[in-house]
Amino acid sequence: MEPKCDHPTRGKTPDVLSMTSLPPVFELLGVSHRFDGHFALEAIDWRVERGQHWALLGPNGAGKTTLLRIIAGYLWPNNGGEVYRDGQTLVDLRELRKSIGWVNSALVARIPTREPAIKTVVSGKFAQIGLVEFQGMHVEQEDYERASWYLKQLDADDIARQSFGTLSQGQQQKVLICRARMARPLLIILDDPCVGLDPGARETLLGSLQQLAGTAGSPSLVLVTHHIEEIMPAFSHTLAIDGGQVVACGNTADLLTEELLADLYGVSMQVDQRDGRFWPVPRSTPPPKVSP
Repeated sequence: MEPKCDHPTRGKTPDVLSMTSLPPVFELLGVSHRFDGHFALEAIDWRVERGQHWALLGPNGAGKTTLLRIIAGYLWPNNGGEVYRDGQTLVDLRELRKSIGWVNSALVARIPTREPAIKTVVSGKFAQIGLVEFQGMHVEQEDYERASWYLKQLDADDIARQSFGTLSQGQQQKVLICRARMARPLLIILDDPCVGLDPGARETLLGSLQQLAGTAGSPSLVLVTHHIEEIMPAFSHTLAIDGGQVVACGNTADLLTEELLADLYGVSMQVDQRDGRFWPVPRSTPPPKVSP
């Protein structure tokens, strides 16, 4: 049976819709996209409710980036399907980009290396790369106070005055997450935030993400990763895709199995669960027999 990702809201009666206080952060219904005649995505259904935090899994070339670009409004499905963001189909792209933050490693290289971290955070309110005040735009004291508060929530307030280029990779990721929050988005996409981090820095950052996810009023988070041990307990839902199609979708605790890892990555690994996290353990293979 083809996996489905939650139940569509379209087609509900007005009485049922009135019982829902707020629309989902986004909802994809039958979304398909082609590149050069080949499906990059095929009939994707996915809905993220407000307050939900999701992990997105899939091997390289599975269609994850295409999927995220459609969600963020950088790409439109060209082979059918509907996209709803905050309950709307047609949106002002400038406002959309403010409502969905996307944190990835490519952004790091674009931030001015000498810019103080606090200014990098504040720049997110104005969708700038490098904070520059110009006519008609003014940074308020409240902006700096809010930026400081976001840094404090990630245990990074001590680096506020440091130049961005002097920060460790883990610290830079925290600054970029805070920067994304300045626009008060409904959703933040965390695209492989732990890539390149040493084990200590990785665990520190993951602890901060767990703390952020549990903070009242925080945006929904989508964590993109290849490593299931990076899926913290707060990421209660998981979508797995391969070949542009949904392989599995639902509660993280139910989905992260050795069968899923074998389907996605073609390897046999046991999945151990400890303290709400999942750890892949390669299955040992017996040594080859030696002919007498």
